Amino acid sequence: MSNYVAYSKLSSQHQAYALSLIHEVEPSNFHTFSQDSRWIAAMHSEIEALNANNTWEFVELPSNAVSIGSKWVYKIKRHADGTIERFRARLVAQGYNQTEGLDYFEIFSPVSKISTVRVLLALASIHDWYLHQLDVNSAFLHGDLNEAVYMRVPQGVTSPKPGQVCKLLKSLYGLKQVGSGLIS
Repeated sequence: MSNYVAYSKLSSQHQAYALSLIHEVEPSNFHTFSQDSRWIAAMHSEIEALNANNTWEFVELPSNAVSIGSKWVYKIKRHADGTIERFRARLVAQGYNQTEGLDYFEIFSPVSKISTVRVLLALASIHDWYLHQLDVNSAFLHGDLNEAVYMRVPQGVTSPKPGQVCKLLKSLYGLKQVGSGLIS
């Protein structure tokens, strides 16, 4: 990075922010940081949220079903000055392995166009409205699933009996039908 950026040209605040990005690195896989207490705590927090929302139940995989995998995604949430606010771990289903007609029937993904966001920001500016950004934990985990989707037990989670899988009862990031229960 130093080949492209001259840190000496940055203000002291920006230098501190840039160096903070280099100092703490986000893990790329479960095993890299599975011994770091900060990431373990973040994963436990995510698992607690999933359990509190009754996101899955442990079952035997039916003979006519296929299970999908999952992956941990890690993110360091920072304050504007670059200091660490918290470590965030999110469990994401590998929905690209889902089969249309078997474990999903239609795709739903709520997305807002940038023009809509611009209109809302313009209205807020014109009417002097107060804006606030939120980071909602487990935002998509409230939609019920209508299809039977089975997921292999994620790394860091233990099933009650060997050989069980997670039957998903709620939407999980990465599924084809993420958010489908939010609108109904």
